[in-house]
Amino acid sequence: MAASPSSSSVAATTNIMLAIYEKKTSSIDLYRPLRNYISLTYSEREAFNLEDDLETVKQLRSDVERVPDPTPSTRRDLLQNYFKALCLIETRFPISPDKDHINTVMFLWFDAFKQKQKASQQNIHLEKAAVLFNLGAVYSQIGLSCDRTTVEGRRLASHSFIAAAGAFAYLRDNAATKASVGSSTTVDISVECAGMLERLMLAQAQECVFENTIAKGSTPGVCAKISRQVGLYYEEALGALNVAPLKDHFDKAWVTHVQLKAALFYAEACYRYSLELHEKEEIAEEIARLKSGISALTEAKKSPKGAAAQLLDAISKLEANLHRNLDRAVKENDRVYLMRVPSPSSLPPLPAFSMVKPMAMNEVLDASKEKMFASLVPDSSAKALSRYTEMVDDVIRTQAEKLQQGSELTRVRLKEMDLPDSILALEGNMTLPADLKEEVEAVQISGGPAALEAELQQLRDLRRVNQELLVQTEELLQKEATEDAQFRSQFGTRWTRPQSSTLTKNLQDRLNRFAGNLKQAAESDARIERSVRDHSALMSILDRRPIESALPTLARPIMSLDATEDAIVGALKQSLRQLETLGAQRAGLEDMLKEMKRKDDILPKLMTSAGSYEDLFRKEISKYDHICEEIAQNIEAQEQLLMQIQAQNEEFSAIFNLEDYKASREKCYKQIQAAIAKYREIKENINEGLKFYVTLQDAITNIKQQCSDFVMTRNIQCREMIEDVQRQMAGLNFQDRKTSGSYDGSYPTVGQPHQTPRTSAPQQRDPQNSPQPHPQTPYYRPLEQPMVHGYGHPPPPYGNPQPSHPYQPAPAPGAPYPPPQAQQQPLPPSHEYGQPAYPGWRGPYYNAHGQQPGSFPRPPYAAPAPYTYPNQSSYYKQ
Repeated sequence: MAASPSSSSVAATTNIMLAIYEKKTSSIDLYRPLRNYISLTYSEREAFNLEDDLETVKQLRSDVERVPDPTPSTRRDLLQNYFKALCLIETRFPISPDKDHINTVMFLWFDAFKQKQKASQQNIHLEKAAVLFNLGAVYSQIGLSCDRTTVEGRRLASHSFIAAAGAFAYLRDNAATKASVGSSTTVDISVECAGMLERLMLAQAQECVFENTIAKGSTPGVCAKISRQVGLYYEEALGALNVAPLKDHFDKAWVTHVQLKAALFYAEACYRYSLELHEKEEIAEEIARLKSGISALTEAKKSPKGAAAQLLDAISKLEANLHRNLDRAVKENDRVYLMRVPSPSSLPPLPAFSMVKPMAMNEVLDASKEKMFASLVPDSSAKALSRYTEMVDDVIRTQAEKLQQGSELTRVRLKEMDLPDSILALEGNMTLPADLKEEVEAVQISGGPAALEAELQQLRDLRRVNQELLVQTEELLQKEATEDAQFRSQFGTRWTRPQSSTLTKNLQDRLNRFAGNLKQAAESDARIERSVRDHSALMSILDRRPIESALPTLARPIMSLDATEDAIVGALKQSLRQLETLGAQRAGLEDMLKEMKRKDDILPKLMTSAGSYEDLFRKEISKYDHICEEIAQNIEAQEQLLMQIQAQNEEFSAIFNLEDYKASREKCYKQIQAAIAKYREIKENINEGLKFYVTLQDAITNIKQQCSDFVMTRNIQCREMIEDVQRQMAGLNFQDRKTSGSYDGSYPTVGQPHQTPRTSAPQQRDPQNSPQPHPQTPYYRPLEQPMVHGYGHPPPPYGNPQPSHPYQPAPAPGAPYPPPQAQQQPLPPSHEYGQPAYPGWRGPYYNAHGQQPGSFPRPPYAAPAPYTYPNQSSYYKQ
């Protein structure tokens, strides 16, 4: 059986790792030399003002020398702060053997790996390089101190090793070269050593990730990729250790450790990868991988001098696993699969995946926000810097204008030649103009012409609902009038209340006007439906998806005499690709200009320069010469290429009859635009119709509620009059007919309420069939008829007559709805009702109120959102 993925592997053993000791230094005094320079160059007052900054530098250097607190995190913060201070000192204090500079400071540092070797220089570059080295060493110590028996401990260790790799990478890229230029130097801060230590720290960081991957129970394939990358990092570090100048500089135990780790993780990757191969039943490659891993371990164990016993034990356990799985795989292959085992050297490289990279230290070590020595800028240096900045700005501005003009020229020339659209059309990749495509997409998102039928059906449904509401309301009034006529015929002159037709005339007039509105709206609906049918062929192009499929294609000529079409097209496409490359180069050159300007800080050079500023300016501004030359070459190459493209395009146009294609394409564009305009016009009319029907539905629902209240009140009056008539017929004698409220035909005058309630209590009514009357309020109040918002619109405020709208009668100009004259104006006092108010009376008809219990429910239609349309929105001319 194969060993489990975690048993007897690297992850089962807490592997040892390497940390780096800090470099040692000798004591120096920075306080006195710096203060003397400030006093002599600026003033004693300035030196006094900067006393705190000088003391801070003195204390930082002293702490670096004596290590008062050996805690790694404290040392890390100390080294970072001191490095920022050194960056500020470098820009303000010229430290060199020059007699006009600070020449009494000598920095001395010992090699971290060969402590008998030392370097001393009278410049700050050695100091900065040594501090960066120590910062990486401290980060490695922090990583080594983490508890890697836990998931969180391994994560913190990996993060610390990544930071150490970032510090060594920063040393290699920013300080190692400058420090090696001095009179003496040490190997530990060389470019080669810094690069080797960066690889070593990345290897240990990736190793921590591998341990966590195993702990999570990841698949063998994932574990193999991560393990292989660990081995690659160790191999890179080992390669640097075996060549000059690092060869023989490190202890043999270091080299052995790195060598064994490289072999161990290569074999671990083979082991993990073979487990995945076994699951896939790829036995032949599994056997080859296992043999390759065993071979690597065997070769590594030949020189285990100085290796830790713990590491050797891990190698032995892994080797045992490899042998066990190899024996099993060989037996299975011999008995079952009978596959030919390939040579390990013929196998492709194992896949690797890096989970770590050096931490970017630019922000960590950025000193731009530090305020130390901020006031130390000589006036001459400030003026010179301002002048140099103007020179740089002039160069940047001139070159940027050239780049922008070149890009604009390309755009205009290509548009004139209809490129690359004509090439795309030939390949079937037609495109619409951006604004037209946006309009088509907006139409398609809203449903397109195919969705108009559903909206027309909504119009029909709303019209039907309004008609049904209107019929129901008329039936209410008709039923009440029929009952009133029956009682009037039965009781004759004793039935003294006004006739229903007298009281409901205003309501009937309004219902008749609503019926007329519905008739006009139906005619408008019919005109819209005809418009949809008549223009369906025109608008069908908008349902094409993608819309580009409706565009004409640029076809090849039917007959070709010399079959040169492909060569002409290929040459033109190649030229366009070259033009695109030049455009990308211009964008890169512009970014390069901006980046060069951002990094172009010559203040330290100005402050330490002993020669002429003009010489320094010429030298510094020459940095931009090469990019200016590249820009000029780019512009010239583009001009030549455009001339070539123009000649090629003329030949292309002649062969493929491009003019006819353009005319056909423009015709298609116009068809799409016309379809969009017609669709929007119809859509606007439908929206206006929906708003009209919803508004009318609210009005009819309102008047239906009023009619229901009126009928209820008349029913109450009817029962009361029946009681009075029955008492009269029985010979009852009422003493005070006026106060009793009896109906003798003398009703209050128009607009007058009843004077007093009855003196005698009315007879008991059936509570289930008769709602309680309210005899103390007048029966009816004068009707008020406000305009309904959105229903009757005033004519548009234009001087010229506008075409008719589908929701407007043909002879009448103006708004699309029935004209506002159809609305009920307030009645004069002579038409007020002289009856007591009925329960539920709410005043004017069009004051919206909550529905009463039992009233007709609102249909489930909602008014569409407001839509603004052009004035000429009518489709159909009368």
